[in-house]
Amino acid sequence: MDSVETRLRYSADNCSIKGTLEIVGERWSLLVLREAFFGLRRFGDFHQALGCARNLLSERLAKLVDHGVLERVAYQEPGQRGRYEYQLTEKGLELLPALIALMQWGDRWTTGPDGPPVQVRHRDCGGAVSAILACEHDHHALTPHATRATPGPGAQTVAPTPASVCDL
Repeated sequence: MDSVETRLRYSADNCSIKGTLEIVGERWSLLVLREAFFGLRRFGDFHQALGCARNLLSERLAKLVDHGVLERVAYQEPGQRGRYEYQLTEKGLELLPALIALMQWGDRWTTGPDGPPVQVRHRDCGGAVSAILACEHDHHALTPHATRATPGPGAQTVAPTPASVCDL
């Protein structure tokens, strides 16, 4: 938005970032998603990779399933009881650019002198994958100074505050 005054005329109650964080904003949820993108599907594998408490992992998986980010898919190995694995849905797959952007930030600001612990590469050519800000007219590598936020169709104006005694 072009000014503080413009921004403050609109409510943040229905903010898309806020809504996203309510679903995936907890540390363990993002780490579950990281592991799902790395190919893990089964509870035991998530537990082994993450090392978090089983009840916490169960809660995070359930929440991601409830919100349609993961889906539970039944499987059964020969001679074993039926179990479930967790697969990314289309909704979940669309979080990859956000996770790549977080990883890029971490690679720049939190890694040690040895460099990033993981590199994501394009399967076909082997090139490094990065999240790049672009507009619908194909302008790439936009910076914050090249962007502005404007009220969208779902923007809600802030209700005017009643006049206080001091304003009279």
